[in-house]
Amino acid sequence: MKMLLFDFRESERDFFNRHEFKDFDITFIEEPLNEMSQLSEEQLNETDVVSVFINSSLTEEVISKFKNLRIIAARSTGYNHIDLKYCTQHNIAVFNVEQYGHTAVAQYTIGLMIAIVRNMLPAYFAMQKNFINHADYEGRDLKNMTLGIVGGGAIGGGVAQIASSMGMNILVNSYKKSEELKDIVEFVELDELLSKSDIISLHIPFTTDTYHFLNAEAFNKMKDGVYIINTARGELVDVVALYENLINGKIKGAALDVLECENVTFGGDILPDIKTSNSKCLTNALVTEKLMGCKNVILTPHIAYNTKEAVETLLETSFNSIKDYAKGMNTNRVC
Repeated sequence: MKMLLFDFRESERDFFNRHEFKDFDITFIEEPLNEMSQLSEEQLNETDVVSVFINSSLTEEVISKFKNLRIIAARSTGYNHIDLKYCTQHNIAVFNVEQYGHTAVAQYTIGLMIAIVRNMLPAYFAMQKNFINHADYEGRDLKNMTLGIVGGGAIGGGVAQIASSMGMNILVNSYKKSEELKDIVEFVELDELLSKSDIISLHIPFTTDTYHFLNAEAFNKMKDGVYIINTARGELVDVVALYENLINGKIKGAALDVLECENVTFGGDILPDIKTSNSKCLTNALVTEKLMGCKNVILTPHIAYNTKEAVETLLETSFNSIKDYAKGMNTNRVC
């Protein structure tokens, strides 16, 4: 199979150095795939498989340029950056990877939580400038705080288990009430979670129903001085409303590993997007720039999943799904 692997990252190189893929003719491309991508006629005519990360944007215009495309392998859990309707209409199989980094993301979430509540970054930057005022770095003891977890799946459950070991009071809002968590958390309705939590951490997928899940209305229901953690999807949080509530003091601090329109926010070009317009992405990028100047905000470029173990699982699962499809199976198939 002729395969184009986009969004190729240095962290993936070791996997390909240690494995042979005799059935694949792979071309590695560091840039994401989008409407600005320049590909040869041979690549557009002969490619069987395209593999992408979340930075790519596979609109109808992009996909339709490939004449013999059979498979799109998303090296991610999310797939809203791929036009599934077009793929279904043209019999193009789309695969994703479920739960490839739940342990990594859960651990990273706790790390962000500790860093934002204990003011680690302001203290670090003050050390660099040799201007230290200990009163500026006073934090809270996590065991005296209530953690609200939205989404009790593998990642949310992992966060709950670590938080429980630190003595935190844990509230969970989830359609699924895990037996493994029932002894360490209290399952509650969303409004109760919003009103009682000192820290709120998101662990739900992005769908049309969860777009801007945390918006101005949701922030109004929260107690004053709440902390917001998001390692799920950027589209879950209305960053404009978040910024306004950070400025007025409603929100004590925020730690975000994901942002809406990341291809713009993290230094890419302004590209057509399936779910949001360019003007919306530009607005988000401008607000994100303001967030970067806030001492009570931590922003990282979607790296919660990024451990050696998680990347190995992601790549191995992607290739196994493609091999299974060639045998008539539909492992991890989305459409």
